[in-house]
Amino acid sequence: MKYVIIGNSAAAIGAVEGIRQADKQGEILIITNEPYHTYSRPLISYYFSKEKIKTSVKAGDLKLPHTENNSANTAFGGSPMKYRPADFYKDNNCELIHSTAVQIEPKKKKVMLADYSLVPYDRLLVATGSSPFTPPQFENLEKKHNFITLDDAIKLEKSITENSRVLIIGAGLIGLKCAEGILKRVASVTVADIAPRILPAVLEDESAKILQSHLEEKGIVFKLSTEVNNFDEYDIVVVAAGVRPNVELLRGIAEIGKGILINEKSETTAPDIYAAGDCTESLDVSSGEIKIMALLPNAYIQGEAAGVNMAGRDEPKVFDKAIPMNAVGFFGLHVITAGNYNGEVYTANTNKDYKKLFYSDNKLNGYILIGNIEKAGIYTSLIREKTPLDTIDFKLICEKPGLMAFTKEERLIKLEGVS
Repeated sequence: MKYVIIGNSAAAIGAVEGIRQADKQGEILIITNEPYHTYSRPLISYYFSKEKIKTSVKAGDLKLPHTENNSANTAFGGSPMKYRPADFYKDNNCELIHSTAVQIEPKKKKVMLADYSLVPYDRLLVATGSSPFTPPQFENLEKKHNFITLDDAIKLEKSITENSRVLIIGAGLIGLKCAEGILKRVASVTVADIAPRILPAVLEDESAKILQSHLEEKGIVFKLSTEVNNFDEYDIVVVAAGVRPNVELLRGIAEIGKGILINEKSETTAPDIYAAGDCTESLDVSSGEIKIMALLPNAYIQGEAAGVNMAGRDEPKVFDKAIPMNAVGFFGLHVITAGNYNGEVYTANTNKDYKKLFYSDNKLNGYILIGNIEKAGIYTSLIREKTPLDTIDFKLICEKPGLMAFTKEERLIKLEGVS
């Protein structure tokens, strides 16, 4: 069996590990248009930290740069950006092709690369991720930067100086992580967004104000409910106005909505072609909606399901408990959110520890935690499993989440895996 994977991020890595659960010998070929070992894109802001990676990577090299603290390290060394060990591809018997897939020929079961060479496959995974969206007014702006890939971070670092006045367009996760990463390396950072609050797709008003105040204390300036059209007072503009799924390879081949449509096995509507990650749409079990959930944990689990099912394991693996979920930290303040914000509300707000739970119809719909996030996993489990709230001590769960709020039988299941 020959498996071909287009992409080299979380979904692709999940697929490799899923394939190897069921097939130890099949050939795995990964097509990637980046010259690097797999890394965590949400963590590229760490490139600007004290442990930042030196820019010693040459195109096509699989050896990655060492950190300043340990020149013997490779594959991002001890950086949080490192997604798998340096020997990951060797250990899983994978071959990498550093090229761009430009076309899929489903009848011939081949992928065409940028040099017009053809790569045959028996099973194909499209894990092409997403690309930054650039509003028209920024298309021709010379001082424009994106902040999605490691190359974007490298380019931005080469451009900034201690005197740089930086404007970031977009107060979402990408924009705020960029602001955090570069703040100590430049003269000023201003974040602008047409939305009235920061992280508009992640937080509601009250929690957004708490985080905004924390970021302002660190020195970040915000211009919200504002569309900036004059860039003269800024030396660098980082456009972080969102992303769009990379679906073009399967257009006309498989069904596509806003993203590539897949089922719970990560199968597309095209035979022997699977998809996973930010390029796909899947079911949000917290709301019952089909949507794009461009989140690393979901991407990995989708990819793992794809890999297992591509390999034809007797017992298929399904990805049927996806929910919107974000876990992020800014200057030491941690934020975790999950699910949707519909229903009745329980709120606890003490200093910088903030908790808001949303519930209705005897189930937990979503939550927001800022500061103390220690028990977030319990709330996440309640949402994913759609646990009836009348079967647990919900008041205790709200105030002091822990296993004692569950029945003895449920505690055994969670602690020992008893079914």
